[in-house]
Amino acid sequence: MTTRYNRRQLLVGLGAVTGAAMALRRPLAAATAKPMRGIFPILATPYTAAGGVDFEDLVHEVEVFEKWGAHGMAWPQHASGYPGGINKEERMRGMEVVAKAAKGRKPALLLGVQSTNTGQMLEFARKAEELEPDGLIAMPPMEAKSIEDYRTYYRALGKLSKRPVFIQTSGGAQGIDPSVEFLIDLAKEFPNLGYVKEEVNPVNDRMKELIKAKPVMKAVFSGANGYGLTYEMRFGGDGDMPEAQFTDVYVAVWDLYQSGQKEKARAAFASLLLALNAMRQFRGVPQYIMKKRGVFKTMVSRGHDGQQTEAQLKPDEIAEIDWNFEAMKPYLKA
Repeated sequence: MTTRYNRRQLLVGLGAVTGAAMALRRPLAAATAKPMRGIFPILATPYTAAGGVDFEDLVHEVEVFEKWGAHGMAWPQHASGYPGGINKEERMRGMEVVAKAAKGRKPALLLGVQSTNTGQMLEFARKAEELEPDGLIAMPPMEAKSIEDYRTYYRALGKLSKRPVFIQTSGGAQGIDPSVEFLIDLAKEFPNLGYVKEEVNPVNDRMKELIKAKPVMKAVFSGANGYGLTYEMRFGGDGDMPEAQFTDVYVAVWDLYQSGQKEKARAAFASLLLALNAMRQFRGVPQYIMKKRGVFKTMVSRGHDGQQTEAQLKPDEIAEIDWNFEAMKPYLKA
């Protein structure tokens, strides 16, 4: 028997379907209120002289990032001491501290939920979801045996969270890199997984392919510490996630370039490259700069093996670092 519907019944039915669809979309829409675009530095993890995580300085760093104009921030990631540099208890408390400090501030906050396997990742992800950041970020699982293990891991994360999730392409199991096609397939299945921090070589070529896949892909960031920042902007990259210590200079390059002041952006970028070159020559530059700039109290850090160290720079090395640092003064914020 054929069932007939009058116009009023059809409109009511369509309204119900549309309402249900909007209800499903609402969590993602609310979570993406802040643009996922620009300079999203990785918060460095500060340590006390005794070697414990300095949560007071971690809060201060969040405050400083806002003053320096960061468009977003992420913690914890590789440059924060993951894996090995911070333990599970410190991560859980650190996420709480960072989320509370970032609440109501302009920069978007991404909480890192990666772990060695799917089960452990989901534990961090559930904690992060309780804290309601603007998005999540996750490296692949180090215990994976195949690309299908990666798929299982990210599908589980895509199901758990409706907020934007950045997939960092490096840092997982040795010898397993997610292909561009793999990332696009995940984004088709879970739109909230359409965010990438690209670190697998050739980074620029992979970014270009991902950008071509928009609107399936939502945002394509570089994780190359800003060495190619102006070129990435030239071909349409959505942002960069560099280390913490020169955040305001990265922001100056980005903002000048995006506003059409490309020659000024080039000058700022040139000064930044001098400082990045010093980082390649001397160990301990990030810790030295964060203390020099009054963000952290110490130059203590932990390696990925968990061992505590304190930056030890020779006088002539400090002189070279400071000399290059001077070139960035026009772009530094207090």
